[in-house]
Amino acid sequence: MEKISAPILVITDHKGNAEDGFILTEPSKQLLTLARQLTTGRIDTVALNPAPQIEELAKYGAARVFVPVLGDLSAHVAAVAADAAFEVARQDPSYAAVLNVSNYRGREVAAVLAVRLGSGAVVDVTECGVVDGQITAHKSVLAGSWKTAFKVTRGTPVIGLRPSSVEASEVEAPAEPEVISVDVEYSAPARGVQVLESLEESAAEGIPLTEAPVVVCGGRGTDGDFSMVEELANRLGGAVGATRVAADEGWIDRSAQIGQTGVTVAPTLYLGVGVSGAIHHVCGIQASQHIVAVCDDPDAPIFEIADFGVVGDVNEVLPQALEVLKEKGF
Repeated sequence: MEKISAPILVITDHKGNAEDGFILTEPSKQLLTLARQLTTGRIDTVALNPAPQIEELAKYGAARVFVPVLGDLSAHVAAVAADAAFEVARQDPSYAAVLNVSNYRGREVAAVLAVRLGSGAVVDVTECGVVDGQITAHKSVLAGSWKTAFKVTRGTPVIGLRPSSVEASEVEAPAEPEVISVDVEYSAPARGVQVLESLEESAAEGIPLTEAPVVVCGGRGTDGDFSMVEELANRLGGAVGATRVAADEGWIDRSAQIGQTGVTVAPTLYLGVGVSGAIHHVCGIQASQHIVAVCDDPDAPIFEIADFGVVGDVNEVLPQALEVLKEKGF
């Protein structure tokens, strides 16, 4: 695999707070893994909290950890994160790329940072590689019917990676990173927003849908009963998603909706249960590495994109699948 030798800057996220401690997020581990896949050079990180998880950053290859002085500002604000990353990036023009997570804040950060760096940004990237010494990014477009490959031709590219697009892996011999405090001159947009309260998702709510390595999605074929969908997701260590119909019917909270008017997911395994595969749903799952479908309609569109399909009644297929998982110790 071709690699570059220039350093890469990674914008990392942590969950938690100062009282209970900050924990490096899974998408950030994936970003650091991707950086190692792209370069043999140094990997620097911007840690957007006062006490980053240094040992964990080291496990995934961070050589230097830049810790911006936030004061009373919150890194949840995109302008704050963009200002901090720009302060680090502008001091070293040798960075081959800036990587961040393609979530709601990350997409805004990518746009602002690219403008200030005089380069270009791309978000919702599902994979990256090096071709002829330049980083090339890939993403699906047109409701998942096309896969594109492109590169930023000017300046330092800012790349937003979809969560779960890369499998995180640790380095064989972690080295203690250098920790560097950074003073930042924050912009008016950054100073103009005050975060009064921020609540983390509770453990009872499980893995965030957009970060889950496994997504079990229920559709019309469940007839509103998500009990087996939830059990299957729990046994596979994944999250529960839903089609627009299921959300419209009130069978599940709207936050679980996947598709054109919901969220986009890119898990290692997507399992559609009673999902027909309408185009407005498919565009939200196209980046999944493996797609499995259970539907009683043999002509359902989802079978056209599924890696493995089962034609059958959900209420007959799922109990058998759950029984096998129990026997296998899941």
